[in-house]
Amino acid sequence: MNTEYKKGRGAQEREANHFLEYSHELRDDFLNHCTTVNEEPQSTKTHYISTFPKTIVNKVTSPDVGMMYSMNPYQGCEHGCVYCYARNSHEYWGYGPGLDFEQKILVKKNAAELLEKKLRSKSWKAETIVMSGNTDCYQPAEKKFEITRECLKLFLKYKHPVAIITKNALIQRDLDLLKELQKDNLIAVNISVTSLSEETRRLLEPRTVSIKKRLQTIEVLSNAGIPVNAMLAPIIPGINSHEILSLANAVSNAGATSMAFTVVRLNGAIGRIFTSWIKKALPDRAEKVLHGIEACHGGTLNDSRFGVRNRGEGHLADQIHQIFALAKKTYFKDTSRPKLNKELHVQYKTGQMRLF
Repeated sequence: MNTEYKKGRGAQEREANHFLEYSHELRDDFLNHCTTVNEEPQSTKTHYISTFPKTIVNKVTSPDVGMMYSMNPYQGCEHGCVYCYARNSHEYWGYGPGLDFEQKILVKKNAAELLEKKLRSKSWKAETIVMSGNTDCYQPAEKKFEITRECLKLFLKYKHPVAIITKNALIQRDLDLLKELQKDNLIAVNISVTSLSEETRRLLEPRTVSIKKRLQTIEVLSNAGIPVNAMLAPIIPGINSHEILSLANAVSNAGATSMAFTVVRLNGAIGRIFTSWIKKALPDRAEKVLHGIEACHGGTLNDSRFGVRNRGEGHLADQIHQIFALAKKTYFKDTSRPKLNKELHVQYKTGQMRLF
């Protein structure tokens, strides 16, 4: 096994797609040849692949994720977070959940067109649509394609509630639209802050913005009157579990109006990807971390049970919950997330307000 750590990437291997009949294998003789001729055995570039789906708004059937509808302008994510649950979904598009997930980004070129069709549909009744239910709508691709911005313009035009989940400061680019949406209570933002350590951030989330920039983003949005929920997620035993109180303090000082957390779970291929990563990135504590995760999920890295999978169970998970409860009582006492306005949309369904 190659023990060299690939900087700038979360996944350390090009994990095979288990739905495909054939897979590629990097043989030692080929790797030796590449070394001899000074060539990279695999491309390290990010590729943007244009797609034109038939629908963009997805009904969320999982009862424990806190959203009814989501939309994702992009599939795959260059942020490269090694723990990302969305990695498994990349296999449904014919790619692998490892390096493919970070390097082969599907760009839904007709997302805005599909969204407008949905919002104008006579049968559609306004419910909050969450951008980034799967992959980050402000990942690096957004700077080039601006699909998220075009969709926000439509939410504003049709006075429709929208929530955003991101860990990228690029959201500040769209502050003009967010302010207009907030005037009618149509926007809520969730900013993910996983650690206060830049070293930890670079390892876990290699292509995301710095923690300082993320906290500054919370501050900018909050100062503009936009409600921000800080997502302290995922909590990983032995990596960031000791930071819960300091994280809560930091996001509170930055102006977040609420916070939430999840306990890490490593379903499907993510368990193999994470294990490979930690043995290269943090070999001295790899076993401790893996055993800690297993202790939160009944002795396994995997847990698909609704209501339990994101919370964990057992003694260690209970400790995490207790610390989080203390953090919430200390820094977010009597706070709650806003309920967005669903009443205006029916008046603007045609794109214009009705006179009567």
